[in-house]
Amino acid sequence: MLFALLCKDKPGHLNVRMDTRPTHIEHLNKLNAEGTLKIAGPFLDDDGKPCGSLIIVEAESKEAARALADADPYAKAGLFESVDVKAYNWVFNKPEA
Repeated sequence: MLFALLCKDKPGHLNVRMDTRPTHIEHLNKLNAEGTLKIAGPFLDDDGKPCGSLIIVEAESKEAARALADADPYAKAGLFESVDVKAYNWVFNKPEA
């Protein structure tokens, strides 16, 4: 099942995002190699600066998706103000469809 991880950065934490980005990318590359990661990228504020993340993963359950979100280096660094985990149904432009 697919889950969307909707992550909102804490205000004034861009430095945490930038400092942690290399380990975050490494983490996403690992999930991608395992076939778990489907889509990932930052939300941008009005100035074009990252202010959150959208990550779509395949997981057995909402709890497993939450565990993936908690394992993200950004989450461990305290970047996120909130992380919402929602079941997701990829309908249009899905590569496997």
